[in-house]
Order: sequence, then structure tokens, then C-alpha cells
Amino acid sequence: MDMHDLTRNLQTKNDSKIVMIVADGLGGLPMMPGGLTELETAQTPNLNALAARGVQGGSIPVKPGIAPGSGPGHLGLFGYDPLEYVIGRGALEATGIGFELGPKDVAIRGNFCTLGPDGKITDRRAGRISSEESAPLAVKLREVKIPGVEVFVEPVKEHRFVVVLRGEGLGGDVHDTDPQTTGVPPLKPKASKHGSEKTAEVAAEFVTQATKLLAGQPKANGLTLRGFSPRPALPSYDEVYGLKAAAIAVYPMYKGLARLVGMDIVGKAQTLDEQITVMEENWSKYDFFFLHFKYTDSTGEDGNFAAKVKRIEELDAVMPRVTKLNPTVLIVTGDHSTPSFLKSHSWHPVPTLLVSDCCRFDGSTEFSERASRIGGLSQFEAKYLMLLALSNAGRFGKYGA
Repeated sequence: MDMHDLTRNLQTKNDSKIVMIVADGLGGLPMMPGGLTELETAQTPNLNALAARGVQGGSIPVKPGIAPGSGPGHLGLFGYDPLEYVIGRGALEATGIGFELGPKDVAIRGNFCTLGPDGKITDRRAGRISSEESAPLAVKLREVKIPGVEVFVEPVKEHRFVVVLRGEGLGGDVHDTDPQTTGVPPLKPKASKHGSEKTAEVAAEFVTQATKLLAGQPKANGLTLRGFSPRPALPSYDEVYGLKAAAIAVYPMYKGLARLVGMDIVGKAQTLDEQITVMEENWSKYDFFFLHFKYTDSTGEDGNFAAKVKRIEELDAVMPRVTKLNPTVLIVTGDHSTPSFLKSHSWHPVPTLLVSDCCRFDGSTEFSERASRIGGLSQFEAKYLMLLALSNAGRFGKYGA
């Protein structure tokens, strides 16, 4: 019996409310040995008060020693084994903007880039072109026509756009064309597995036509393609947990992740305060709320320790509005660690706090890496977090006689 067979059999309905706040890249490291992490440095009186009511531990996103991308990191938190369910970046990007992927589709994340006269990349993100500048260019690429294949192009944000190829015999196993550096030309689309050769050929033709359409643009005169992927088959939150779930996120990719597991995307919030307002306005309509906060990750990737501290304090400041709603279960965690010290996602366990009226208090008086190391949840794989959420919400029956 796999985990979701178990949850299907044990799920029960009640009026409980579960809130999962994911501070992307929350976990950190000290900038020097013996120092404090970003979370330990931040002034977090509200999270510390919750720690004194709850139980905490360190969430392992995939396996010990494995640094995950955002997709696997979130799937684990949602209770889907990230080693079993693999979602490509293209599918995430497409579903994140509301594109309904079909069974014959391959989704691709496109990046506008700047090419020099010699065809070599001078800027991988087209000078961080604005969404206002890039969106009309993405729409222009809809002029690409390829016999036997439908081509969809949708703007996303800044230098990013989505391409969806629809047709027979398209596989999703094609290498990225982004060389991850400047001074070289984009790579040619190349199948990584048998069965995706047609996709590589179609992608190459798309690039040829698209590059001609972009010729003469001052910034975005080229493109790279990444994350070729079909729609994954994921059971929904309602099916496996019996939960009507809402997602409140700003960035498209996280909306896409939520949509793939059957959550409703609610509101159009652009700030953390607006996200909390959306949750307040929809409180009576849902059993489960996933709220995503991006900026603890982006500041960590920038290596900006002080800015990440401020973002954590920004999250702490809205917590009274969350607790005022009196959720049955409140979880604060991250999808992975992004230490400013490393400027990248890392493998370190993520501080995770769970608060309910039936917690076994572990003696913690602060929410931090050091407290999570000795907390009552100990270190655990993220895929089990939803089991703890459901049990604390009284949504599981007894297993066995």
C-alpha cells in the first residue's frame, strides 16, 4: 500500500482548516563558523510565540544530501514523493499561467536572450527585459507555423515565456538549449531519449523561425528553450486527502505546482499583505490554504544575508493576521534551504513548525535551525508533512482493527 492509498482509506471530513505557509528557501547557514543563520538573526516574536505552542523539526525535501529544485521541494511538502512524481519546468510554467495541458502536449519554458552579431549569447536574460516589453514579442512568436504541429506561445513574466507544442509522437525528453553561460551560441535542441526526436526537430524549426521574427530587437533578439515536459499525472488533493484546497501565490510556477495537484488558484495578490487578505476573504470556502512567499529564496540566491533577514521579519509581521483566523493546523516551512552563504539551493533540512491544539510541545521558544535540530518532529522527509497536518486536523480515521 503506498502513502496515498493509505490517505484515501483513512480520510474523514470535518470543519477543520489547515494553513501551510511556505517561505521559499527558508533555511540558511551562518556567514561564518559559529554564527547565526538568517532565521536566527531575524527578529521574529510572532513565530517564536507560535514555536512555544507547537512542535518543530527539520524537513528533508528529497533525501539527505540532495539539493532540490522548487518543483520537487513543493511536491514533497504537498505529500507527493518527488522521486516518484517528476514534473518538468515547462509543465510548471505552462500550468502556472493557466494553460491547460493536454495528453499530446509538450510544454517548454522559453527565455529571451540577447545575441551578438556572431550569434553568440551576450545576455542570457535579454537585459532583464520588462514584462511590458517582452509580452508583445511572445505574442509575435505565435506567427511560427510548423506543419502537423500546433504551436502555442504565451507570455509569462520579464524574459520568460511558454511554448506548447501539440501533436502526435511528441516526447518530453529534450535537452535544454540554454548553455548556462555567455560568449557561446544557444545549443541545438537534442533528444535525450528515444521517442523525443520529433520534438527536437520541431523545436529546432521553432527556434529558426522565432529568431528571424526577433531579428533587429535591441534586447530580445534570440531565445533559449528549457524544461521540455509533458503534463504529469498527479492525483488531486481532494482525491487523496479529501481537502478542498486553495493556493495563494504570486509567481506563476508555484501556481502551476498547486494547479497540478488540484488546488484552486485564488486571488491576484502581488504582496504578502494582499495574500493574507485573499486568505481572509476565502476562509469559509476552503479546507486547506497554501500560501507561497518567494523572497526568502531570491534574497538567499543573491547572497544578501541582510535582505533575507528583512524578508523573514516581513513574514513574521503578518503572522498575527493568520493566527486571528484560528486555523486548526498552522504550518510554517520552506521547500528547501537557500543559504545566503552558498547563493543557491542546498541540501540542509528546512526548519518546519507545526502548531495545533494537540501538539506534543517540545520545549522550543524560538523558530530557528538550532531549535528545529532538537525539536519534537526531529528530521523527517517532507512527503510525510501532510500526514501530520491531516492527523492534527482530525481528518484521519484509525488504521486497522
